[in-house]
Amino acid sequence: MAPISRRMVASALFVLLLLAATEMGTTRVAEARHRHRHCESQSHRFRGACWSDSNCVHVCNTEGFPSGNCKFHGFESKCFCKKPCST
Repeated sequence: MAPISRRMVASALFVLLLLAATEMGTTRVAEARHRHRHCESQSHRFRGACWSDSNCVHVCNTEGFPSGNCKFHGFESKCFCKKPCST
């Protein structure tokens, strides 16, 4: 029987990690929907880094959202608008 190569083992581990990450992401989204029932969208009108939730809320109101808050998206703080999800 031929020995299993390191490349084959590394490839198998990569596939398993990819599957695990995909499954965890799906679960987190489903759980968030059931707990909060709010939909979020990054503001299209907010400019610059978001450091003040009150400024974010004001801009979100102009976009038709009742609320919003600053969140880190990667390395930047951005304004995300929230509203109840429609059923």
